[in-house]
Amino acid sequence: MSKDAKNPDFQRAATAPALPAHTVGFIWYCLRRFRGMILLMMAMEAGQAAGGILVPYAIKALMDAVAAHPAGATLWEAFKQPLLLLIGLNLAEILFSRASGALLIVMGPRLRQRTSQLLYAYLQQHSPRYFANHFAGSLAHRVSETAMSVNHTTWSVLFDFWPIAITFMVSIVLLLQVHTGLGGFVAGWVFLYVVSSYWMATRCQPYAQNYAAVRSLVNGKIVDTVTNMLNVKLFARLDYEREYLEGVLEDEVREGRRTFWYMERVRWFQFIAAAVLKIGTIGYALQLWNSGEIGVGDFAMSTGLALLIIGDARNLTRRFLEFFEYVGNVANGVETIVKPHEIIDKPDAQPLKVGAGRIEFRNVCFAYETGRPVFDNLSVTIEPGQRVGLVGYSGSGKSTFVSLILRNYEPQSGQILIDGQDILQTTQDSLHRQVSLIPQEPSLFHRSLKENIAYGRLRASDAEIQAATRLAHADAFIEAMPDAYEALVGERGVKLSGGQRQRIAIARVLLKDAPILILDEATSSLDSLTEKTIQENLDRVMGVKTVIAVAHRLSTIAHLDRILVFDQGRIVEDGNHERLLAEKGFYYRLWSMQAGGFLPDRQV
Repeated sequence: MSKDAKNPDFQRAATAPALPAHTVGFIWYCLRRFRGMILLMMAMEAGQAAGGILVPYAIKALMDAVAAHPAGATLWEAFKQPLLLLIGLNLAEILFSRASGALLIVMGPRLRQRTSQLLYAYLQQHSPRYFANHFAGSLAHRVSETAMSVNHTTWSVLFDFWPIAITFMVSIVLLLQVHTGLGGFVAGWVFLYVVSSYWMATRCQPYAQNYAAVRSLVNGKIVDTVTNMLNVKLFARLDYEREYLEGVLEDEVREGRRTFWYMERVRWFQFIAAAVLKIGTIGYALQLWNSGEIGVGDFAMSTGLALLIIGDARNLTRRFLEFFEYVGNVANGVETIVKPHEIIDKPDAQPLKVGAGRIEFRNVCFAYETGRPVFDNLSVTIEPGQRVGLVGYSGSGKSTFVSLILRNYEPQSGQILIDGQDILQTTQDSLHRQVSLIPQEPSLFHRSLKENIAYGRLRASDAEIQAATRLAHADAFIEAMPDAYEALVGERGVKLSGGQRQRIAIARVLLKDAPILILDEATSSLDSLTEKTIQENLDRVMGVKTVIAVAHRLSTIAHLDRILVFDQGRIVEDGNHERLLAEKGFYYRLWSMQAGGFLPDRQV
């Protein structure tokens, strides 16, 4: 566990990178490994900008040489120095710019890679509650968008603002050397233009954000409609969906026009400001030349510098706007991902060592929300090797019981012990290595069947993988597929049926072979014959494992050693199937009111 230096209450997992929770600090954290390269790029960009802006100075030297050209002198003798200066400046501009470009090629992909790695490493340590509250696709997009925006923010500073600053500074210095008044005029123009561009960019930012939000909404509506196109056709709602989308598209048009009209006002400002600089500089320089205060070369240089300044400054407002957008994207990513970790290992956490597999809840109190307790001083012990079923209405506490064992949540008080070890004092990785879960709705990686099954034990041999698939009754459909074990299953396993996905999940857990096994309606998607076969295989492999089975279909747990009956966060009955039926209590009523083998959602 680690704390943020500026906020001691900000806790993060010890293995997570110490990412700052504020935008500037986060960007610098990502960049600090590249400090030397960034300084070198700044030097290259300064050299390139200086080379470009000093060209008018070389032109001035040429003009002065023309004015002082002695009769009979050769061209090379007269113009040697200014020509060499002009050639040198152009070569310097080319070499510095391309050297900077080469550094960008080396650093750019690495910077994005590092930012993505840091965000993903931090994201991994969030709790299941965090992932339940965020869309997976949104989080993945946020990681990618933040990494890209860190790059763009850096490039904006290095390749936009820094060279422009060099251009302005060198130009003002050169003009001050020509004439203090002329240099002061351009310096004042630069100051007012930069401040005005920054102000207009901040004013334009809400327009741009609203326009981006509406575009995102339109995109979401289109994706939603395309995803549900089958429903659209089945209900004959093609016209309705077009009209529905038309309304959102009108919002996009309206926001787009507001943004573009504001940008048009900005362009009016830019063109007027450029005209002021050009006319003002040329007029002022012409007046100074006429009065003999500057030469022809100075006049030519002043005009050239004014044009170069205008060329660099014209898109400054747009660059500011893009910069704010990139920084905003980074801020959104930091705000979304760099939050305190809810569940972390203690500083002195030890690996969990499971020998027998005894599970004990000792005075456990837990609530998802303050004032709405699920468990209040719950105490129960599951003996080593015992096979226990959990039954009860929806919301009675069965899933919470399992989630607490898996440490998806942590109790507010009390202890959960496995073989006498408080799981809050052990590492989460070691706990999850010792506990297997077969969920009701298993999710698979978009990888091959072999990779999905071997996820239970990465170094498993082909023979071990095939043995697990046979026990899970998955070998027949796998071998019937064209690519067999190398077949890709699609995102979240969409290319497989529900029953096939469940059998793959069972095979994966059988391969893991953890001493504690949790089943959450593990065979609910299977037909009766397959379920019976797999259940027999599971019974054989369970051996001395401690097994907890959550069931809505009571027939699937009737053969277990023990059944815990939950009601409103309490265990109201405890015993085997025959004993509980004989008592004719809560479990008896559940058994009697099963419809089609399933429990109703609530008591009737």
